[in-house]
Amino acid sequence: MNKTRILKEYFGHSAFRGGQEELVDGILSGHDVLGVMPTGAGKSVCYQVPALMLDGMTIVVSPLISLMKDQVSALRQSGINAGYINSSLDAGQSRAVYRAAYSGEIKILYAAPERLLTDGFLNLCTQVKIPLVTVDEAHCISQWGQDFRPSYLRIAEFIKTLPERPVTAAFTATATEQVRNDIKELLGLKKTIEITKGFDRKNLYFSVQKPKSKYDSLVELLDKTPDRCTIIYCLTRKTVEDVCRKLNINGFKATRYHAGLSDAERRKNQDDFIFDRKNIMVATNAFGMGIDKSNVGLVVHYNMPKNMESYYQEAGRAGRDGSDAECVLFYSGQDVRTNRFLIDNTDDNPELTREQRREIRRLDIERLDKMTGYCLYTRCFRRYILGYFGDMAPENCGNCSNCLADFETVDMTVEAQKILSCVYRLKQRGIGFGKNSLIDVLRGSQNAKLAKYDLSDLSTYGIMSDDSAENIGDIIDSLIGRGYLKQTGEYMILDTTETSPALVRGKIKFMFKKRKPKAEVRARSNVYDVDYTLFSQLKALRSEIAKRERTAAYIIFSDAALRDMCRKMPTTIEEFLEVAGVGKLKAKKYGTEFTECIRDYIKLYIIILRSF
Repeated sequence: MNKTRILKEYFGHSAFRGGQEELVDGILSGHDVLGVMPTGAGKSVCYQVPALMLDGMTIVVSPLISLMKDQVSALRQSGINAGYINSSLDAGQSRAVYRAAYSGEIKILYAAPERLLTDGFLNLCTQVKIPLVTVDEAHCISQWGQDFRPSYLRIAEFIKTLPERPVTAAFTATATEQVRNDIKELLGLKKTIEITKGFDRKNLYFSVQKPKSKYDSLVELLDKTPDRCTIIYCLTRKTVEDVCRKLNINGFKATRYHAGLSDAERRKNQDDFIFDRKNIMVATNAFGMGIDKSNVGLVVHYNMPKNMESYYQEAGRAGRDGSDAECVLFYSGQDVRTNRFLIDNTDDNPELTREQRREIRRLDIERLDKMTGYCLYTRCFRRYILGYFGDMAPENCGNCSNCLADFETVDMTVEAQKILSCVYRLKQRGIGFGKNSLIDVLRGSQNAKLAKYDLSDLSTYGIMSDDSAENIGDIIDSLIGRGYLKQTGEYMILDTTETSPALVRGKIKFMFKKRKPKAEVRARSNVYDVDYTLFSQLKALRSEIAKRERTAAYIIFSDAALRDMCRKMPTTIEEFLEVAGVGKLKAKKYGTEFTECIRDYIKLYIIILRSF
């Protein structure tokens, strides 16, 4: 069976997406591959298709139990024999998986990196042909990446123990050039075909808000579509508990996830979310890596994460099936301080040397500065994100809150020069202030804190007394976001940067995008681009089947597949096979029920039309 037929029969797609076919061909031709592709771009297809064509059993190294369960469940639904080995299995379950693997029943075996060098696993892999080893979330191997896991360093050693060196494939959604080089070196990739797919997720809408009350803004957001599948990320366990409790009091179906819960409760809460018993998950960043739930329509960052890599990976859990989805970040200065505290006081890896810890902390602070810059940016958010990862983007994406908001561009060069000059003058006196105190200096405040510094003779004291604190604050935020100011130390002291002098000396202008009074973000297209009534009926049918089969609804069919059914309205099995995401096995299992549902809807629609 060739690759195109496998793609259609098992995965329900008529053609490969950008980058997939090159990676599949690379693996089949015996080359190692590195695929850097955004979440939702279809990385798994790149190794699952060749795994079905190669002689033997493919090993997939995966970091989290939840990821393995999701992947294996989806593969089995598509008629592919797959299994996993990890700590969630008891002794009897593990023996059953090993027996199936020895007998050749398993085509794709997922394994945690900690299992690779155990006696039982090594014995299996020396007796069963292993043509391909795939490393998922490959950025975890780099200590300079945002999710370094020492257990990933065992992968290269495992590969060396195999009787014949297999093709090695590595995949990740986020990796800078340094991390990509680490992946290739530490995995020992040879004759590598590297595909870095553009990081753009066009279906995602990006927004940053600075609300007076984060919780009130969250409720307002959720009220718009209360049944939407949502993930809310918080920085601390305490915030998770507080937000989840309030949401449930207010009638939302929310659950929680953080490292302070027992394993049993985390599993239960995750299952409640995966199986749609609860549609809102409130969690720390301990939740979500590898979660393959395709119908998440909203990701809210209640607090700012500490780096762009984490933000884009977490935000990317929305709209995995290609459907329109929202990514909203609530920003406050306190989030920056909390992240600085966490960077300074968290040491997850005792194996690192003092010098390595110092360097990682320096990189973490740099990443935090970039993340803060994103939150304070007044131009296209998508352009900022893609630029961070080395991608180009147009000036206006048309699908972020900055690009859709009603702004007017004004020349604020003089105001910016006053602010920067004030920072310079204070620095000359050995004084450093945070944002609020700097605003007080510029407005000539007489408060007790400033009185002890005797700034009455400072040339910039009161230089912006006619400006509102809010307006000055917005300009300071924009100066930070565009790199003319930076925040340093525990107290977020403002300091100039190497780009500041050019602005102070008038060599460049500072054009400021100011939101017009009472301006509202322009309306976005409706999330439901199809007949909502039919879509709801198909969702209800999918839920019935999922409950009957005790599996997650999105594993039966993604929301994107249901929307394609609404557009094509198939009434026969042959037509049903033309729906994106419908393979041969799924058409056989579910085609009759779904086409009957569509036929009944069409009949009712015709009756209603005739009644007019």
